[in-house]
Amino acid sequence: MNIRSVCRVLVTALIAGIALPGCTTDLSALSYEKAVEEPHYDGPPKVIYRIDNHRFVALENYKRCYGDTYYNNTRLGIRHKLARGGIVDYAGRLIVDDPTEMNVVIPSAPGGGCSSRGCNASLVYSTDGGNTFHGMYYIEGSQAVTKDSERYTIAVTKDAFFVAKKVSDTTGLVVTAKYPLLPGHVYGEGKDLPEGKRVEFNAKMPSSLHTPSGQDRFVCDIWASDGASKK
Repeated sequence: MNIRSVCRVLVTALIAGIALPGCTTDLSALSYEKAVEEPHYDGPPKVIYRIDNHRFVALENYKRCYGDTYYNNTRLGIRHKLARGGIVDYAGRLIVDDPTEMNVVIPSAPGGGCSSRGCNASLVYSTDGGNTFHGMYYIEGSQAVTKDSERYTIAVTKDAFFVAKKVSDTTGLVVTAKYPLLPGHVYGEGKDLPEGKRVEFNAKMPSSLHTPSGQDRFVCDIWASDGASKK
């Protein structure tokens, strides 16, 4: 399978309308490749992550805790589909603390079987309030992506986002990378950051960061109609 085919599979099966580095985002050209039509369920939208009273991530068209996830900003009239599955399985912490409301980061941790090379997990980020999103991997080559995501804290501020990973349970050592967020700059396109901006791989995340709602994890408490237990 060539790289174009691989990208088509990633875009079609994993992420809707979100650009991963090196992959086409012309979904209209790929729609014919959908092998199975998505099912439709009638349950009302469920909020799985709330930033404040008008910004939240909701689960729609779901069964149990698997379905379509949307980023919503009711103040700006934004409802942007992120993915089908994967996002609610992220088991780490997520903090959105940007008073301008322009920067948003949403991680995922897709489950399922992995090849001998392991699975990757992506996050998507927006610098325009959630109108458009771009993607990048924060985990690569994992054999248990959801379990591994428990070690991560991802936080977004008014000018950057942090990816922090706990690497040692014994010492509590955490390694943190800081990625500047700039309108128009997309990671993975091969363009350098503006002068004076760089990715810091030995950064320190401010301890005062917090989501306005106080929520820092995805929550799914949806009971299945067949009596299955909640996640």
